[in-house]
Amino acid sequence: MDFSAPELTIYKMQGSGNDFVFIDNNRLRLPESQMPKWARQICRRAFGVGADGLIFLENAPKTEDIDYKWHFYNADGTRAEMCGNGSRCAARLAHRLKMAPARHVLGTDAGPVRAEVDEPNQQVQVQLTAAHSFTPNIELSLHSGRVITVHLVNTGVPHVVYFSDAADREDIQDIGPAVRFHEQFAPAGANVNIVQALDSHTLYVRTYERGVEDETYACGTGAAAAAFVAAKLGLSGNPVRIRTSGGEELGVSLPGEDIYLQGQAVLVYTAQLDLKAVGLKPK
Repeated sequence: MDFSAPELTIYKMQGSGNDFVFIDNNRLRLPESQMPKWARQICRRAFGVGADGLIFLENAPKTEDIDYKWHFYNADGTRAEMCGNGSRCAARLAHRLKMAPARHVLGTDAGPVRAEVDEPNQQVQVQLTAAHSFTPNIELSLHSGRVITVHLVNTGVPHVVYFSDAADREDIQDIGPAVRFHEQFAPAGANVNIVQALDSHTLYVRTYERGVEDETYACGTGAAAAAFVAAKLGLSGNPVRIRTSGGEELGVSLPGEDIYLQGQAVLVYTAQLDLKAVGLKPK
């Protein structure tokens, strides 16, 4: 890229209300050392584009068994190992940009993710990395004095799952930070999911995401974590529908040890970003 040019092509995408800005790093060639700052500046609501995360896509070395790879950063500039909805959006955009065929493999920090793009229906299914570190029935004492029972699992990133009979009435702005920063999960912390089993094949999930440090409209790895834990505890069947706080629906299936996540991945717009306007001076 000519860094004297003040504008950069960006792609705004959303998966079930989880929104991301994408940059084709094959053209930009931004070094990783600068990516956290770019994430903070571009993802700022009101002052930047506004997004839950910034994702750089680039071709993979021919020696690797993946079609392309990403560099994923949360809105606060922290690097994330994995993001379910982000991977679905990445898969669709990579296919549109001819970086990969409809069926392909994306390289993430959590490992390779297999994807299948259904372009006519704007649907993408991804096979997430295998769940691990499942720890059920952890009792947590919150600063308010309340004691809750939660379950921990890693579905690419660590997730805490808390079941409630009235998820919408739970104060996620209180529970979320208290659990996310709890000493039990230090130093990395964990994402926090408040889950309600609506019936044997439907879960309602609200997620407080680390890095965003707020409730998001959806979280793919959180949906997978909720489905995995619910199945382990006998609270849901397989497959399961996930209703998100944004009103969208995701599908999670758990054949054997595998986890598949499916839902819409929408390209909202393609735009020219004025780098100076978001505090990123071109060279």
